[in-house]
Amino acid sequence: MSDLDEQRRELPDQPGVYLFRDADGRVIYVGKAVSVRKRVASHFSSAGRGALGHDAMLAEIAGIESIVFATETEALLAEQSFIKQYRPRFNIRLRDDKSYPFIAVSLDEDFPRVYFTRERHRRDRLYFGPYSNAKRVRDTLEVLSRVFLVRSCTGAQPGRRSGSPCLDYHIKRCAAPCVGYVSREEYRAGIEGVADFLGGHYKDIERELEARMHAASAAQAFEQAAVERNRLAAVRSLLERQRVANAAVGTLDAIAIALAGADANAQVFQVRDGVLSDRQSFYLANEGERPHEEVVEEFLLQYYDTAAAVPAQILVEVGVSPAVVKALSARRDGPVEVRAAERGDKRRILELAQRNAQLALEEDQLKAERRREHRAAALEGLRAALALDAVPIRIECFDISNLQGTHTVASMVVFEAGAPRRSDYRRFRIRTIDGPDDFAAMAEVLERRMAAWERQVDTSPHDVGYDRSFASLPNLIVIDGGKGQLTAGLAVLGAARERGVAVIALAKRLEEVFLPGARDPLVLAHDTPELQLLQRIRDEAHRFAITHHRARRDRAMTTSLLDEIPGVGPARKRALISHFGSPEQVLAASAEQLQSVPGLPAKVGRELHSHLHRLGSRE
Repeated sequence: MSDLDEQRRELPDQPGVYLFRDADGRVIYVGKAVSVRKRVASHFSSAGRGALGHDAMLAEIAGIESIVFATETEALLAEQSFIKQYRPRFNIRLRDDKSYPFIAVSLDEDFPRVYFTRERHRRDRLYFGPYSNAKRVRDTLEVLSRVFLVRSCTGAQPGRRSGSPCLDYHIKRCAAPCVGYVSREEYRAGIEGVADFLGGHYKDIERELEARMHAASAAQAFEQAAVERNRLAAVRSLLERQRVANAAVGTLDAIAIALAGADANAQVFQVRDGVLSDRQSFYLANEGERPHEEVVEEFLLQYYDTAAAVPAQILVEVGVSPAVVKALSARRDGPVEVRAAERGDKRRILELAQRNAQLALEEDQLKAERRREHRAAALEGLRAALALDAVPIRIECFDISNLQGTHTVASMVVFEAGAPRRSDYRRFRIRTIDGPDDFAAMAEVLERRMAAWERQVDTSPHDVGYDRSFASLPNLIVIDGGKGQLTAGLAVLGAARERGVAVIALAKRLEEVFLPGARDPLVLAHDTPELQLLQRIRDEAHRFAITHHRARRDRAMTTSLLDEIPGVGPARKRALISHFGSPEQVLAASAEQLQSVPGLPAKVGRELHSHLHRLGSRE
């Protein structure tokens, strides 16, 4: 009996979470179940096999762990926590990393701003979104400024240096808090209206504006009544452009997911009072080829884990487990209904989401196919241009980075089938070279790379010390540099070239390709896919090297004699550097100067001076 079979036999017949690990100990899948033993057994049964992604997952499983919980709901919440922590390859993952726009409200300021942003990290800000269309966000902000008279100036305090209100006040887009024309309480009331509007309480906003218009008219304040009328018309115009159903539909999210092998697309239609407030599209990685029901459940939990709010009603295409409904209700702190739509406007909205999901998935797959074709053409063009025996499936590029010979580092980036394989990227510190000698540094790195491959030859993927990035030889090595760097590399790559590894150098200035034994460089046309691929690989190697070099340089620059002084931690060190400007100025300071540093007790200043004086006398 294998170790895996023994682990399966010992699994509990209770609610819990199970983790599949590969031979390297990485978590590749996290699942939850009412009975862990039965659910894991279903993965290995003949009924559970068949899908390519699922079979690929089974082939990688080397170990199984489980954690028991009292209820399925607790297990579900733990499952989501583990997915967030480990990012398992065979779980559903949102792979769309676009920077979506948000509307932010700066609640930490006396007179909050309402502004467009693509970041959401400050705890003292209220965020609405994400939205899928930046133009729609800007249109909404324009309406908000006309209706609620919020300021558009930047900075924590409103206004400008002249001390007079800006044009926004005169065209009735701002209440001018900068000159005291509106109190803090009145301005905050407008901000509450903004939050209500962005939260989807459209009918309340319409009723309030209509009431203010009629009240101004009754008081014969006809100019103010006209202003309120225009504001009401602006709100209604915005809402009518986005209305998809009768207001009686209320507030809901319609979620549809289209599947095709390892790819999926999820569409979220946010409907507030019958108005489509936003539509979001997410591309999902479904490498385990999970069935539709599981994809829907995992997406719901991942999406609403970070969403600003959970609506009371969610329309989906398939049923979900009671545990998912309980988790969403706990997130909302109120009841949530998750169901399919059978007729009427709700059914029409869900069908619209379904069509959009299918179209988005087909478009994404078409783009992916075009990218594959472009990469294949680039690799074939590179094979022909360099007269290689075969298409260079694996390409490694090496770059050296230093500043006047200090903190010299090197990078190795890897492209497979024309695409980056970032898990195989590696960085090197130059060990044997002092001073600016890029040729010797390149020779050292390439020699260490080949030595690492030789160590992997007799190493199994299951052995300690196995490193996949060094385990196979590349088809092509690209050296960032000219003829000198190429010559230095060839001096240590004789064994690799005997095994069929091609070696070239790419010079930056004229994008010349230097080949072994060739007197003149090869010049490729700038619009060819093969040169563009080489440039992309070279630029990626340079970026990877320079970020490592900067990190080492910054660490070295922040290390000083002050780090060795007892009683001076990071905060006091920052205070000293801020006050004097440099560690050298701190060393030259008198006892009186050290005692006067803001944030540094006088006693510590005296002790610091005494310590530095003793240190100086020893030197």
